[in-house]
Formats: sequence, C-alpha cells, structure tokens
Amino acid sequence: MRSLSSLPFFFFFFFFLALFQAFLKSPILVHGGNSSLSPITQIPQDLYHSSDELLREISSLVGRHPDVLNIETIRAGNRGYFAEILVITYDRVEKRKPDSLKFKILLSFGQHGRELITSELALHLLSVLTGELSVRGMNMDSIDSILNNVVIKVVPMENRNGRKLVETGDLCERRNGRGVDLNRNWSVDWGKKEKDYDPYEENPGVAPFSEPEAQIMREITKSFDPHIWVTVHSGMEALFMPYDHKNGTPEGFTSKLMKSVLVDLNHHHFQDRCVVGSGGGAVGYFAHGTTTDYMYDVAKVPVSFTFEIYGDESASSKDCFKMFNPIDTTTFKRVLNDWSKAFIELFETGPDEIKKAQELGKWISIGGNVVDGSLVGENRGSRKTMDGLELGMQELRTYFRLFLLSSVLLMFMFCSRISKSKLIQTNSSILS
Repeated sequence: MRSLSSLPFFFFFFFFLALFQAFLKSPILVHGGNSSLSPITQIPQDLYHSSDELLREISSLVGRHPDVLNIETIRAGNRGYFAEILVITYDRVEKRKPDSLKFKILLSFGQHGRELITSELALHLLSVLTGELSVRGMNMDSIDSILNNVVIKVVPMENRNGRKLVETGDLCERRNGRGVDLNRNWSVDWGKKEKDYDPYEENPGVAPFSEPEAQIMREITKSFDPHIWVTVHSGMEALFMPYDHKNGTPEGFTSKLMKSVLVDLNHHHFQDRCVVGSGGGAVGYFAHGTTTDYMYDVAKVPVSFTFEIYGDESASSKDCFKMFNPIDTTTFKRVLNDWSKAFIELFETGPDEIKKAQELGKWISIGGNVVDGSLVGENRGSRKTMDGLELGMQELRTYFRLFLLSSVLLMFMFCSRISKSKLIQTNSSILS
C-alpha cells in the first residue's frame, strides 16, 4: 500500500503536468525569434462573409441587375469528389457588338481557401460594376465608357470546398477539399518539386487536371477564349506576369506590354510598393503547374497576370488568417477600394494596349512563339494555327538533336569496340 505522505507529491506532479499540457494546446505563438506571444487570429465576423453568405449576396446582386449580369453554376466530379463553381458574366455590349469585337476578361478569386479577402474583392468589384458601390478617388461617370467595350467573367470563389475547411477552423488550409493545391494542378511543368517542397502547401495531385475545380476552369477558358486573365491571391503585395516555374519572363512585344501595364498600375494605385515581375523571378521560389503559366503558354491568353492583393509580413507563419487577410476595418476597406480602382484601370488600359499593338502591326511573342499581333475575332484562330506549326518545328528540331546525339554515342561505342578488339589481338600476339 502507498504511503499517505507521498500523496501531496503526486498531486502537485499531476497538477503541473495538466498545466503543461494545457499550455501546449493553447493557441499561443512565438513571433519570429523574440519571446512576444499573441493568440491565433480568428475570422472577424463583422468584416468577412461566410462562403454561403457571400455567394448569396452575389446571387442577389445578379437578380437586381439582370440587364448586365448573368449567373451560371458549373459542377464536376471524379473519384467520389465533387466541386461546384459559380460564374458571373458582366456584359453591357452583348446586343450591340458581335463576340469577335468584344474584349474578354476572365478573373478568378479564392483559388486558395485561406485567402478570404480575394473573394470579398470579387463581391466588391461586382458591386462597383453594377453601380451599387462607388470607388473612392475615381470619377464614377467615366467608368461607363470604360465598360462599354469589355465582357468580364468573374469566378468569385474557385475553391469553395477548401474555403469550407477554413471556416471550420483550419485557417492555414490553401488546398481543395481533398488536399490538392489547385495552383499546382495545371499542366505546364506539372509535378516538379523543389528541394523545400511541402505537400501541405503544394500537393499537385495525381496528374494534371486531376481536380474538378481545375477541369471547370480549363473549360471556362476554352469556351470564353479571353484576351486578359487575372488570378487573385493574397500573401504579399505584388503584380506578377509569367513565368512562375522559372526565373524569367516571356520574350517579345507581349512581355513588354504586360510589364508596362503592371508598372503603371503599381505607380498609380500602390505608390510603387508592389513587387512587379515574373512570379518565379520575384517571389523567391519556383511554382510548377500554375494556372497563369498555363493560360499564357497553352491557352494562349496574350495578357496573363497574377495579382497578390495583401500580406502582413509581421504575422507569425502559424497565424495564417492575419498573414493573408486584413483584420481591421480601415485596412480592409483600403484594400477593396485600391484594388477595385486598379481593376477598373486594367479594364481600360488592357484593351487599349492590345488595340495599339494591332494598329501598329506588332508581332507579338506568345509563349515563345512569334505570331501576328491581331488578337480578336478570326485572327486569333490563325494565331493558334501558327503556334501549332511552330510547336511542330520545335519538336522536329528536338528529334533531330536526339538523332545527332544518338549517332555520336553509337560512333563512340563502335570505335571503342574496334579499339578493344585490336588491343586483344595485340596482347594475343605478344603472349604467343
């Protein structure tokens, strides 16, 4: 039998053990290398809509403006996993111009679940386009003329299943509902892993386009055939053009056009504080299988961008919501206003720059292939035909190089065999 005198010792031992376990489970984080502690930031309910609320708000907006907005729901699934994506089309010129004369812009928000601010921007921007909200510092009367020449498709929440996981408490989740990063699931340089590869952050899936969300976005792109593509993210302030999978930008006039647009946006709306350039060259790591690289290299969208609209560098790497989303009202409103202005300018300057390229008869480099600068209507088909011919020539050159290399190797092996035979014969003569 245990002595009663030992009970106080065990009482205090288990008491302190319980305190220690509670400490380990508590949401306290150390910031950087200092000893300051702060709690993990939760979603501010007064600033952010839930995913269901946000999509209902957008549906209501469409219902109030059926003359300029249209809504469709696209579903896909495989291997027991299903996804649903809402697509909003803004079109004021449908009855006045044929499709071949419209400048088409495709925008995607919410590709990563934890980046809630991006879908809030989608709602805000649609409210501005319909006139329900104004943009501080911009003459709203001038917006009408800008929007007369564009058709805009908006995907407000590309990764709804991943967003649901964030709302249930997994605030660092960026992947979709079955753990795949949708911005690594596209076919350009798919599946390549860097030395610091983290499957929680960058799982590319079992194959390119294995995920229903990526399949839906690819089909939207094929059917819409946009001139301008923008995918909207958060984590830093940046304006990126291709490429993400290597340190470099495309060659030719198109690259200069994209760089010029981004530099102007950065100067006019962000006081030159955004990082501008290629994702692979500026962000500090290479990303393989990204949407924007596919849009430029395969879908041949001549102007392809990634916008990073917010980031808190002071946040702990574990405090994901604070790192990727503003948490105070002033910053929240500033981000929505400034980036709405930037998008309105893009709707104006993007098509204008493309028109200038057409009028000047510029030859534009698309994905490394030199093609004619005409970018709308029938001419876009000939552009893709030329891309295909050039791709075929590239494959022939590759096969020719492989043939030469094989010939050299075979010649080396043949010469080595002859030399070895002569050496054996010489040794045999000496021994005999």
